[in-house]
Amino acid sequence: MDNQNILKKYANNIANKIIRSKTNHQYFIKPFKHLIVNNILEDNFAKNCLNNFPDLKNKNWEKSNLEKIEIKFRSAWKSEFDIPPHLVSLVRILNSSIILKALSIKFKIPKLMPDPYFSGGGLNVTEKGGLLDVHVDGNYHDASGLNRRINILIYFNRGWKKNWGGEFGLYDKNGKKCLKKVSPIFNRLIAFDTHDYSMHGLPNPINFPKNNPRKSLILYYYTKEPRPKSLSRTNKPHSALWSKKKFKDKRGKLLRNYT
Repeated sequence: MDNQNILKKYANNIANKIIRSKTNHQYFIKPFKHLIVNNILEDNFAKNCLNNFPDLKNKNWEKSNLEKIEIKFRSAWKSEFDIPPHLVSLVRILNSSIILKALSIKFKIPKLMPDPYFSGGGLNVTEKGGLLDVHVDGNYHDASGLNRRINILIYFNRGWKKNWGGEFGLYDKNGKKCLKKVSPIFNRLIAFDTHDYSMHGLPNPINFPKNNPRKSLILYYYTKEPRPKSLSRTNKPHSALWSKKKFKDKRGKLLRNYT
């Protein structure tokens, strides 16, 4: 287990980078609020996290294989006890009050909460030919009744080359035009305000080497307060809504049942 004082130091360093990020250099308002911070983690810590990504033969992976919509692997974590060493320390840091407060300040979204259930969050691995259609994310967390507000990603792709593809695309609110691409380079953080108009994805099949797939960690944050009406197509719960599905979910529906 990593030393508590060291982890707290790491958390404070990350929080300072988030809060001090410069507008129009690291923090951007358009096409929707997003933050890009390079070298977000201490280098050795980032390397240890990468080294502890489980092999895809491990049972703790789920594969999505829906043609032209979503082709990737996602970790099947049910609690933090399923998370490998070093990566669990990173998740603890990112879910700490130190980081939550920093994100709240930067995005002006108060009272953020993490997701201890990891509903959709965790590790993502995309092999050559994989993709993720342009979409907006689900808005509601069944286990808590909270509303999703912030997504964060950290990339773990050493030696990334442009011809590999896999850039994070930010699209107009109709999901038709890519307005910005962010390279998924090693140790880069992206955080963004997730709502019903924050269209994003990587719809073109990636060309990563066979033995070096695209890797990232994704976590979600929530609030009791709903999203602003100006950022909501509906105030009722919905799953991810896909461009190629004409802004419907994988079942072809706008809304979903929930418990």
